[in-house]
Amino acid sequence: MRAALVAFALIAAPAVAQPINGLPAPEFTATDANGKSVSLRDLRGKTVVLEWTNSGCPFVRAHYDSGTMQARQREARAAGVVWLSINSGAPGKQGHVTGPAARAEIAANKAAPSHYLLDADGLIGRLYAAKTTPHMFVIRPDGTLAYQGAIDDRPTAIEADARAATPWALNAMKAVLAGKAPAPAITRPYGCSVKYAG
Repeated sequence: MRAALVAFALIAAPAVAQPINGLPAPEFTATDANGKSVSLRDLRGKTVVLEWTNSGCPFVRAHYDSGTMQARQREARAAGVVWLSINSGAPGKQGHVTGPAARAEIAANKAAPSHYLLDADGLIGRLYAAKTTPHMFVIRPDGTLAYQGAIDDRPTAIEADARAATPWALNAMKAVLAGKAPAPAITRPYGCSVKYAG
C-alpha cells in the first residue's frame, strides 16, 4: 500500500524536483518505529514539521547532544504540532535503523518526536529532495509547504552553536501557528548528505 501511494506521488512529482512553498506538500504514507502507519493526508488540519535525521551524523549529534532538538520537539508538540523525524538511510549505510534500533535511539536521546518514520528505500526523502541531516520542512494545516531548509543559521557541528543559533525552522513553525508567512521561508540546508540507496 505504502509503495503504491509513494509511487503515485513520484509519478505526479518527479523525485528530482524540489517541492515548492505554497503548493501542497508531497503526500506519503510510512511506517514508524513502532510499526504504526502514518499518512500525511491524515494529519491535515495540523501543522507538521519534518526533520531528516541520522544519528551517525555529527551535525545531527550536535543538536541532540546539546538538547536543542529535543527541546524544539517538545515545544512543537506542546503547541499541537506533529513532529515527524524521518530516517532515509539505506541498509548498510551510516545511520540506517530498524524499528527496535530507532526506539533505542529515541530513548537514548530522550527525543520527543510525534513519530520516527522509517524510509529505508528513500522514497519520502526523494519526494522532498531531502539533501542533508538535518533538513527541515514545515507544512501548514491546509497541507501546503511553508518552509524548507536549514534547522538554523549556524552551519556547524558544534553544540554551543546549536544552542546560540537563530532557530529558522522553529521560527517558521511559530509563524505558521500565528497565521503568518515564515521569513525566511527557504534556506540552504546543511549537514551530512542523506545516505540513500544506490
